[in-house]
Amino acid sequence: MKIFICGFGTVGQGVAETILNKKEFFEERYGENVLVVGATDSTTYALDENGLDLKKLLATKKTTSNVGNDEYTDVVKVLASSDFDVLIEVTPTDIDTGGVGLGNIEYALGHGKDVITVNKGPLALKYKELMDLAKSNRCMFRFEGSVGGAMPIINLCNSDLAGQRIKSIRGIFNGTCNYILSKMDSGQPFEQALKEAKQQGYAEADPTYDIEGYDSACKVVILANSVFGRNVTFDDVDITGITSINADAVALAKSSGMVIRLIGEVSATKLEVAPRLIPKGHPLSLAGTLNTAEIITELAGPITVSGSGAGRLETASAIMSDLVAIMDRRLGE
Repeated sequence: MKIFICGFGTVGQGVAETILNKKEFFEERYGENVLVVGATDSTTYALDENGLDLKKLLATKKTTSNVGNDEYTDVVKVLASSDFDVLIEVTPTDIDTGGVGLGNIEYALGHGKDVITVNKGPLALKYKELMDLAKSNRCMFRFEGSVGGAMPIINLCNSDLAGQRIKSIRGIFNGTCNYILSKMDSGQPFEQALKEAKQQGYAEADPTYDIEGYDSACKVVILANSVFGRNVTFDDVDITGITSINADAVALAKSSGMVIRLIGEVSATKLEVAPRLIPKGHPLSLAGTLNTAEIITELAGPITVSGSGAGRLETASAIMSDLVAIMDRRLGE
């Protein structure tokens, strides 16, 4: 199985590290190891049809900030020059245009390649088109890590809970916002909590994408389409972020035995992200940076899952589950 990794940043390196460390697993399960035959970062690329030396690749990135010695201006041309089976697309999310990730995914699916992505932009903007492209070219298109990172939810809903109707899903889908609101629970003002989130590495220098609810909105769109069979995009979400939450609101909630959490909610008819009052002790009152989702099912009632929504190896774990699913299917054909 030949892999091409587009986006050799934090997550891409985590994927390479995981493949490197799981050599025995792949050989025992399939009788062969996975080969990473190509990788790109924002400016450079590396190719080897016999498989890149992942230790060397990781060391090169660490010491030079480049994945390879060759520069490029068009990543699709790099993909076209490589023979691979699965594209792992982990370039940065762009919710305005889909970014380079959209073009990468379209190229791979259009040329009969299976795709794994955690890139929310293409999924939030062009889900139906991409799924139709995958179907017409008999490709597998998987994206477990795009919602909640290591928190298992898409495959859980579509595989383990298959055969029963899922009524709704609501959850905490952004660890940055949850960290800020958790700090506000203990009396910190919003700006101080945001500053601390940046210092801890939980928030970007420009936190707009998180605190305005856009990241959570992308995730509820993906759930709406993949779990509920809807055909919606980012523009269809009713979004309210957390910037208007102040100390008075937090104190009022506390006096009623509640906390405020940014909740994404999706069902056959609902698609929204907004701050909600959650009773203390409820699974969605969770503090810290974890993502948590409550799945309301027809037969099993409420099922709650949680996990790290970001992180190098945490997100790589979701990618690994998708890769194993693809290999089980392809090598069993």
